[in-house]
Amino acid sequence: MELLAELIQMVEVEGVCASSNEGIYENLVRCTEDCNWNPVIFDMLVKAYVKVGMVEKALETFRRNIETRLIPNVIACNCLLSGLSRFNYITQCWEVYAEMGRLGVQRNAYTFNIMTHVLSKDGDTDKVTGFLEKMEEEGFEPDLVTYNTLVNSYCKKRRLEDAFYLYKIMYVRGVMPNLITYTTLMNGLCEEGKVKEAHQLFHQMVHRGIAPDIVSYNTLVCGYCRHGEMQMCRSILYEMIGNRICPDSITCRVIVDGYARDGKLLSALNTVEELKRFRMKIPEEVYDYLVVALCKEGKPFAARSFLHRISEDGYTPKMNTYNKLVESLCEFNNEEEALILKSDMENKSMKVNAAAYRAVIICLCRVKRTVEAEVLLEEIIGSDMLPDVEISRALIKGYCEENKVDKAVSLLKLFAKEFQVYDTESYNAVVKVFCDVGNVTELMEVEDKLLKVGYVPNKLTCRHVIHGLQKAMELDDEILNHSLS
Repeated sequence: MELLAELIQMVEVEGVCASSNEGIYENLVRCTEDCNWNPVIFDMLVKAYVKVGMVEKALETFRRNIETRLIPNVIACNCLLSGLSRFNYITQCWEVYAEMGRLGVQRNAYTFNIMTHVLSKDGDTDKVTGFLEKMEEEGFEPDLVTYNTLVNSYCKKRRLEDAFYLYKIMYVRGVMPNLITYTTLMNGLCEEGKVKEAHQLFHQMVHRGIAPDIVSYNTLVCGYCRHGEMQMCRSILYEMIGNRICPDSITCRVIVDGYARDGKLLSALNTVEELKRFRMKIPEEVYDYLVVALCKEGKPFAARSFLHRISEDGYTPKMNTYNKLVESLCEFNNEEEALILKSDMENKSMKVNAAAYRAVIICLCRVKRTVEAEVLLEEIIGSDMLPDVEISRALIKGYCEENKVDKAVSLLKLFAKEFQVYDTESYNAVVKVFCDVGNVTELMEVEDKLLKVGYVPNKLTCRHVIHGLQKAMELDDEILNHSLS
C-alpha cells in the first residue's frame, strides 16, 4: 500500500514518467506476464487511490478491474464506498453497491453501515424500504444505529413524515426507539415550530420508561425560547432541577438569550440569581453575555454593578467583555469608572483594544481632559496600534475648545506625518479658532506649514477665513475709533 501510494504520488501528482503513454494500471497489467503476481494487487490499487483522496481514479480502476474480469473483494469495495461517500459521490455509491450484488461479492455489516450513511445523504425516500429489506435478505438486521442515522437525516432535511414513518417501522420490526431517536424527532418538530407536539413526544418517551437527559430538555427549552414562551422555559428548567439534571451552558445561554430578545434582561438576571441559589454553576460565557447585553441596552452602570457582584464569586471577565464595558461607560461620560476598569485590565495582563482606547480618549476630550487623553495616545503608539481619524478629531477639537491651538496644530502635523491621517474636519476646527479671534496673520503662517504636510483647504475653510478677515477688520476699526476718541 505504501509503495502504491508513493507511485500514485509520483505519476499522478508530480508527473514523473509523464512522457510514457502507459499509466499505472497499464504497467501493472503488463508486469503480470513476467511476475509471480496476485490479483489482490488491483484491489490494493483501488484502496491506494482512495487513501490519497483520488476517488475518481479509484472508481475508474474498480470499473477496469471488472472489465478484465478481476472480481474485487469486499474490503476493496467497502473502501471505495467509504471514499465515494466522503466526497458525496452518491450516485456512484449506488452503482458500486449494485455491482457488488451483480458480481456476487458478499456484502458485510460494514457495507450496510456505509450505505446507511449514503442513504441519509440521498434524497430518494423510495430506496429506504428496499434497502432495509435487502439487508434482511442478506442476513443483516437493521439495528438501532441504522434507524437513528436515517431518522436524523430525514429530520435535518425537514422530512418529518418520513422520519416518523421510520419511527413506526422500528416498532413493527421490534427495534425499540431510544433516547437518541426521541430527541432527534423532538428537535425536528421544534425546527418546524411544532414545540407542543415535541413536548407531547417527550412525555410519551418518559411514559415508556426512557429517562430524559440534558440534551432532550435543552431541545424543548430551545424550542419554547424560539417562540418567546419564556414561562414554559422556566417550568422546564425547574423540572430539570427537580429531576436532578443540572442545567448546562446551553440551557443557561438559551434562557438568558430568550429573555434578552424579549427585552427582559432583568428577568434574565433574576433567573441567573435563582440558579445560583440552587448551587448551580453558571457558565462564565453566560456572565460575559449578560454584561455585554446590558452595555448594548445602554445600562453600563448596571453592567458594572453586576460585574462587581459576580467577580466576588471568582468570575474573571473575558478581555472583550472588559473592553465593551469600558466603551459603554465612556458613552455616558463616566470616564473615572472607565479608567479604573482599564487599569484592572492592565493589572490582569489583558490588552485594551483600539475601540476601548478610542472611547476613553473621546470621552476625556469631551469632558475637557484632553491632556490626559493625549497620554493615552502615547500608550496606543507604544502598543503598536495606529490611531485613527476619530482619535485625531477628538484630541484636536478638544485642544481647540480649550484654546490650546498650538497643541492642536502640533497634533495635526503629527497625525499627517507619522500616521497619514488627514482629517479636514480637524483642520477646519483649528482654522476656526484663529478666525474667531481675527488672527488671520498667524493663521496664514500656520496654513502654509500645514499645506506642506498635505492638508488642503475646502469651501468651509474659505468661509472661516472670510469670517476671520471680517473679524480682523472689525478689530482694526475698534482700535482706530478708540485711538481717535
